[in-house]
Amino acid sequence: MSEESSGNESLAAIFHRIAQMLEVTGADRFRVIAHDRASRLIESHPTDLAALARKEGKKPLTDIDGIGPKIADKIIEFANTGRIAEHDELVASVPHTLLDLFNVPGLGPKTIRALWQELNVTSIADLKRIIDDGSILTLPRMGAKTVENIKEAITFSEQSAERIPLGIAMPIAEGIVRRMSKIAGVTRADFAGSLRRGRETIGDLDILVATNNPAAVRDAFTTMPEVTKTLTAGDAKCSVRLNVRGKIMQADLRIVPDASWGAALMYFTGSKEHNIRLRERALKKGWTLNEYGLYPDDDEKTPPQHRGVKSLAGADEEGIFKKLAVPAVPAELREERDIDEPPPEDLLQLSDIKAELHAHTTASDGRMSIEQLAEAAKARGFHTIAVTDHSQSSALAGGLKPDALRNHIDAVRAANERIKGITILAGSEVDIRADGSLDYEDELLAQLDIVVASPHASLRQDPKTATERLIRAVNHPLVHILGHPTGRIVNKREGFHPDIAEVAAAAAQHRTALEINANWMRLDLRDTHIKAAITAGKGKTLIAIDCDVHHPDDFDNLRYGVMTARRGGLTTGGCVNAWQQKKLHEWLKSKR
Repeated sequence: MSEESSGNESLAAIFHRIAQMLEVTGADRFRVIAHDRASRLIESHPTDLAALARKEGKKPLTDIDGIGPKIADKIIEFANTGRIAEHDELVASVPHTLLDLFNVPGLGPKTIRALWQELNVTSIADLKRIIDDGSILTLPRMGAKTVENIKEAITFSEQSAERIPLGIAMPIAEGIVRRMSKIAGVTRADFAGSLRRGRETIGDLDILVATNNPAAVRDAFTTMPEVTKTLTAGDAKCSVRLNVRGKIMQADLRIVPDASWGAALMYFTGSKEHNIRLRERALKKGWTLNEYGLYPDDDEKTPPQHRGVKSLAGADEEGIFKKLAVPAVPAELREERDIDEPPPEDLLQLSDIKAELHAHTTASDGRMSIEQLAEAAKARGFHTIAVTDHSQSSALAGGLKPDALRNHIDAVRAANERIKGITILAGSEVDIRADGSLDYEDELLAQLDIVVASPHASLRQDPKTATERLIRAVNHPLVHILGHPTGRIVNKREGFHPDIAEVAAAAAQHRTALEINANWMRLDLRDTHIKAAITAGKGKTLIAIDCDVHHPDDFDNLRYGVMTARRGGLTTGGCVNAWQQKKLHEWLKSKR
């Protein structure tokens, strides 16, 4: 195992591949489900489970809901050797390119297994070949229409290989919702799925509409100008493929009666695990829960909504939570968690944010002057804006030499005197060098109102070196915020893998905030890191949510940072940007 592939991501990927290979080899369904669930749980867990296994053994793993003794043994095996024998054995028996077929929409494991065993298909290229020569038609239940659908699905999978970032998907979904809302007879419309849960990347769009005029909604949805193909068009469900600004994605529309709105929104928001636990709770109470409502469980095979059974709840999500006697959980927290676990009190909201502490001007690589930046922040209702242009090592970003920074400090202070209604702080985004030292001397750093220390280079360091580098930065008495701590770019750059718990513990001790960079291309810290940081800080963790503003529109990224923060369980009190002006400025001055 390379040091760069550490963390839960690589372990989750192995369990996901095991599940796929078990499925395609026809293994017991429960084994497939166990490994698939373990993959999702590991990916979303805030603690590095391999590191936990090395330190504390098996018991802390089996204490985690969803990890049984056999899964725990495999995690320990991975922790000790960097491998899992079952995975290696399956890899030896299943061509690795065969798993690429799972990326083709509509190809299920049974079909993939038949393609492999009957026609020796082991790759996308092989699948294209048997389509071209017609031999695919020799498979049972494989007609010309099905083959045509597979051809189109291959094209779609090749054009949409990457999941869509949150910041691209959300405006698209919001545009569709606005169109649907304007149709006569529509009472409610919203997006659901992983987008509503605030995941950093999205597979496809889920749109929900309540209406008494399903035909009009269906027609409007399938004739949107972005639609390249209509897959299904019914009165309850429509599916289309979209091409929006060069991004190819699938959008699914669900049409429900108004009385079922809450049940449908809950069902199609997910997550899968959250829904399963709610349904299990309903069954224990003698009820059944589906996308149309909560009903008495009368053991009839025909769904209750088709028999005119009156629902116990379903018009809104709150009513279902209340009837099931479980806490109402915000969408962002509906992942792997106990449904009886209440959400954190005072969970952060977008309206709580009152300051932007990481912003750039034309002095480095920003598009606004100091005055324009301040006016834009004031228009957002902020009481404080920090000017944090790049330091000297970021030459490509116009980083400031020491004398230029001194002049810039004077310009910021002068603007703060002129512009009323907002406090403008003189700061810098200071590079953290590879050894953890900072890009300016302490004498100059001490003149700044705020220091955001960020890693920009040497982002392939091993986890131990990266951790030591960041800890040295957060321990520095003049540093206020650790900016985008891993340096990752979503879908583009992995960044490095420091031990966030160790960094957070040090940061909490020194009252240094860890940043969630709200730019949708970063979202760094990510949600799992926030959970780990809050736990490691033992109630003293400070988190900053900043837009890393370069352009006026960058302020709009704040919502993505807040959604990520909510997924991590961040409360208002733990977010420095949500503090009132007096408290924020007292903290800033405490490091001077």
